Amino acid sequence: MRQWMLKITAYADRLLEDLDGLDWPESVKEMQRNWIGRSEGAEMEFRALDSDGKERDVKIIVYTTRPDTIFGATYLVVAPEHPLLSLLVSTDQSKHVEDYVELASRKSDLERTELQKEKTGVFTGCYAKNPANGEAIPIWVADYVLGSYGTGAIMAVPAHDSRDYEFALNYNVPINWVVMPNDKSINESGKAFSGEGVIVNSSNSFVGLDINGLSSKEAALKVIEWAEKSGNGKKKVNYKLRDWLFARQRYWGEPIPVVLLDDSGETVPLNESELPLILPELDDFSPTGTGEPPLSKAVSWVKTRDSLSGRPANRETNTMPQWAGSCWYYLRFMDPTNSKELVDKTKERYWGPVDVYVGGAEHAVLHLLYARFWHKVLYDIGVVSTKEPFQCVINQGIILGEVQYMAYRDQDGNLISADVADISNEHNLEKIPEEKVMKSGDSFVLKENPNIRLVARAYKMSKSRGNVVNPDDVVAEYGADSLRLYEMFMGPLRDSKTWSTSGIEGVYRFLGRTWRLIVGSPLSDGTFKERTISVDEEATIEQLRSLHKCIAKVTEEIEGTRFNTGISAMMEFLNAAYKWDKHPRSIIEAFVLLLSPYAPHMAEELWSRLGHTKSLAYEPFPEANPAYLKGSTIVLPVQINGKTRGTIEVEETCSEEEAFGLACRDEKLSKYLDGESVRKRIYVPGKILNVVLDRKNTKVTVQ
Repeated sequence: MRQWMLKITAYADRLLEDLDGLDWPESVKEMQRNWIGRSEGAEMEFRALDSDGKERDVKIIVYTTRPDTIFGATYLVVAPEHPLLSLLVSTDQSKHVEDYVELASRKSDLERTELQKEKTGVFTGCYAKNPANGEAIPIWVADYVLGSYGTGAIMAVPAHDSRDYEFALNYNVPINWVVMPNDKSINESGKAFSGEGVIVNSSNSFVGLDINGLSSKEAALKVIEWAEKSGNGKKKVNYKLRDWLFARQRYWGEPIPVVLLDDSGETVPLNESELPLILPELDDFSPTGTGEPPLSKAVSWVKTRDSLSGRPANRETNTMPQWAGSCWYYLRFMDPTNSKELVDKTKERYWGPVDVYVGGAEHAVLHLLYARFWHKVLYDIGVVSTKEPFQCVINQGIILGEVQYMAYRDQDGNLISADVADISNEHNLEKIPEEKVMKSGDSFVLKENPNIRLVARAYKMSKSRGNVVNPDDVVAEYGADSLRLYEMFMGPLRDSKTWSTSGIEGVYRFLGRTWRLIVGSPLSDGTFKERTISVDEEATIEQLRSLHKCIAKVTEEIEGTRFNTGISAMMEFLNAAYKWDKHPRSIIEAFVLLLSPYAPHMAEELWSRLGHTKSLAYEPFPEANPAYLKGSTIVLPVQINGKTRGTIEVEETCSEEEAFGLACRDEKLSKYLDGESVRKRIYVPGKILNVVLDRKNTKVTVQ
């Protein structure tokens, strides 16, 4: 079957190196590093031996990241699909090897390399010579070695590799220690030591190699140097990454724009004037049953001629995978109507790269890695001006269903506390309605029997658990802005959060208070004024400070994707604004612009009521003025008859009269001062305000 591959391996080093300059979660970058799997080591040659122990003209090349352990190699392992396997099997062992290879062919790579599974293998009946110490070591075939990685063969060092160690124990293969840990107690653990240390038992004067006493790193370099001089090996950089299989046998993928000449089979790309190549319409695009892709049924489309030579040809009937389009779609958003080129260079330089990519970590090593590769190819041919497509990646947390309360029942059906239940057995869990639950300390218990502690847990939303929240229902009851605002208010974007339908009430009330502050209370018929109650007056210093403090906080939190604390800042502003007698238009307009990314529908309506005819989307986002952020205010304690009853925020230069006026308007302090006769005031600027009331009129509260 004809296949197409994209040579992503040619970009492996660049894909690794350029990760360092990206503002991505470190876990995602690490997943890409592991997927690319760059490792430095050596390719070593082991000569196969005949029955008399003489070297044959068959070289088994192994790849190892630990050449320092070569003296500890006590056997070789080749993959079941190794091309030389048939030359390495004795007559006596051929049937056993054949059966084992057949069994291995039925397993996936994942099944073969699973760490927990028992390692199996079959002795080939032949031996190879360890080039370092000259010893004859057995050659085995085992499915935990893959033909697609490295050379498909390994030198097994059971003392210093856990997989090799398990295998050696199972099949009674010698285990030779050649690396001494710095912590010598590790050597006594009875397990393989895979770390670095000091080399021992590693000298052979006959071949001129002595690495005893060297560190692992020093020894590795010396072994590679010896191997290259003696012709027994060479330095090698290897990758786990494989070239991208880019062909699919289905109808709906992007067509591959090439033709295959009938007379020579040569592959010829279409001329740019023939692009885009459009798929033909097919009534029947089911599998052909012959292995040919469904496009082969469109005979009149498949049969064509090379536009340059006029020679008969067939179009390629494989199509591209779904990843093809998703690797570069973001570029098309920059210039969606361009029919002459992928993206206009001026627009690409203006818009690119993507500032923030929000997506789940499940895209880390497929979509994100392939998109980076695709972008680098476009960079190399001059289509884009940046080396990377997505400068910042954010993995959003998932929203879990509402907390469910569960109780355990014993074998007799009696409810028992979670303290004594077998928590590993979830089959005897029973869901308890929320109205039957109450909080007790840090736990939840049954109201009717507080001795029964419950399990409170939030699960990922799923139909099977019955905890799916339909956003349409929430929008119908609270509005789209309330849903949007609550999702952001639940917690940091990157964290998983638990849904609470009752929690949406809080942001719903906040939006309601915002509306009434700006538009006013409803009229007698339930409607509102067409305009707002803001005034065309200069804002006070207090109002400007409240506003610019809010602007600074909201801006900072948006940039840090901490939307929840940005909403809290707006709630604080709203509380302050409700204490003002008048609301200047300049202050209200700026606040509406702050609100717009969070509640765009309400903000647009308020913007219109403020007298604007164009959308606020065209307005610049407010910027905080540093002049109003300076700490020129202080918190002043206020005492009533010598007892501290609260605090007020005042200017550092505030007079006694101004401080007393603020205390009288304070919601908490006013209840002590309203209607009372003041005998005297004691004011220490910047320190305290003590109001002494007339004793005859002092309110007395009986506890």
